[in-house]
Amino acid sequence: MLTRLLRDENGQTMVEYGLLIALISIAVIAVLVVLGPRIAGFFTAVDSALEDATPPTPPAP
Repeated sequence: MLTRLLRDENGQTMVEYGLLIALISIAVIAVLVVLGPRIAGFFTAVDSALEDATPPTPPAP
């Protein structure tokens, strides 16, 4: 009975998927922590460039 229990792999696959998802989540969080300030700076620069490129509004008649 113990050998049959040790050979049963039905729940093992779900545990492996859970570990893979956890590892991928940790990697994504680490990348966002490292690159987050650079990405925010990029969007700030784009926002500033768009504000500077906006044509002035024409005067009212």
